[in-house]
Amino acid sequence: MSAATLVLAITLAVVLLAIAVRELLAHRPRHVTAASSRILFPFIAQGLSERGLDAALRIARTEEATLVPVFLARVPMHLPLDSPLPRECESGLPLLDVVEQRAVNAGVPVESRIERGRSLRHALQELARHETFDTMVVAAVDATEAGFHPDDIGWLLGHIDGEIIVIRAGGRIRLRPRGTRARRMRRRHLAPAGS
Repeated sequence: MSAATLVLAITLAVVLLAIAVRELLAHRPRHVTAASSRILFPFIAQGLSERGLDAALRIARTEEATLVPVFLARVPMHLPLDSPLPRECESGLPLLDVVEQRAVNAGVPVESRIERGRSLRHALQELARHETFDTMVVAAVDATEAGFHPDDIGWLLGHIDGEIIVIRAGGRIRLRPRGTRARRMRRRHLAPAGS
């Protein structure tokens, strides 16, 4: 076999291999990875909407997205922004724990966050500045007072870019006394900055 024939045989083998690999990749089922799509679900310490959480989980599961529940903690003006917030965390962190458990049970990847702000709007502004997301799901307040007020939703629609889905709250999630995880997080987030 001459050198030219050998080179031609190797070139033909490489071309056939490349075509075979391309065909295999083209017919492979395409799955969206959890990291490629993010669904933000902000809530406040005063309540967590059952219907809002269910909607956020359904959307995340359908889009194979990561659910990012965000507890929005309000910091009074007389305190530094990174101050410990025992009262806010006492009610907010157990709610964050509930969302995480529901997401895990639904098979939805979850990445929890806490966002601080001087007001609800300031916390939402900070959230939009720090997080990339595809969709934000918010619950509108109802008789249970478990969601965002119409003025805040109007502000959100006017000031935050991206897809925003508003759900009528419909039912508040009631908490049962829970254990150690909420207490561990509370200790971590209540410790003074720098400790």
